[in-house]
Amino acid sequence: MTTSTTTRCDDPVVLNQWYPVCSEQEVAEAAVYTRLLGADVECTVDADGVPTVRDGDDTLPVRRRYGFVWTTLGTPEKDVFTIDEADEADRRYVPCGWMTLRSSPGRVVENFLDMAHFPFVHTGILGGEAATEVARYTWEIRRETDEVWATDCTFFQPQMSAASEGSFAHLTYRVPNPYQVMLYRISPADPTRLDAIALFVQPIDETVCRAQPVMYLVDPDSSHTELVQFEQVIFLQDRIIVENQRPLLLPLDPRDEIPTRADASSVTYRRWLKAKGLRWGAVPLLPAGTRGADA
Repeated sequence: MTTSTTTRCDDPVVLNQWYPVCSEQEVAEAAVYTRLLGADVECTVDADGVPTVRDGDDTLPVRRRYGFVWTTLGTPEKDVFTIDEADEADRRYVPCGWMTLRSSPGRVVENFLDMAHFPFVHTGILGGEAATEVARYTWEIRRETDEVWATDCTFFQPQMSAASEGSFAHLTYRVPNPYQVMLYRISPADPTRLDAIALFVQPIDETVCRAQPVMYLVDPDSSHTELVQFEQVIFLQDRIIVENQRPLLLPLDPRDEIPTRADASSVTYRRWLKAKGLRWGAVPLLPAGTRGADA
């Protein structure tokens, strides 16, 4: 079992959430030993294929959703968030594989939300240096569901998917809980429907996490391998950027980093986390009035 001296999470905002810890296929083949929020956990299945997750001698709650085993170290007020597209029979279900990132989970989510990096990090795929402007879009915190959403997002993408040619992508972003994130886009194959792309994040420690893109696509033409390879190329490009951000922890004080108009997503996401009182995975907030003296 992996060991670490990292302090176990004691932040209720983070503890009281559901997290994926392995795929159902992984645990069906062998026991999975991993970490979640600084705690060592063990995932197994019984003779009927029903998964169990243990934290030492404690058996944790389990949910099976979207091909993954989810668990929690706390007491969530809500169940695992819903992806309606997962119930549509004609969708292509495309899990793209785990990738470990040496970064805080908040940095990973924030990068997923950021359109401004498309032309410079994903040149020729999701953007190009001839069209770098991020058009105005709308961000909101939906109080009834306690989620962050962005709508009316558009960006010219030279290659929107494995099979499509360049055009303006119409995007919607959703943050259903602090360390999970989703993207909806008008499908290149059927403009009347939305593709759904989730990024499932497993926070291991404050500055290490695993993440896996999982796609529900309307794409009758591309092979499974083409779809996975397309997404993995994008994710590998993102990994370089995310792991080089400093600090690794996510700053929540608006004075720590200066945003631009294109950063409305980041500003709203951080404001939402700060209002929740989130501490784990974030730069500690200084008491009011101390920053000027320290400067």
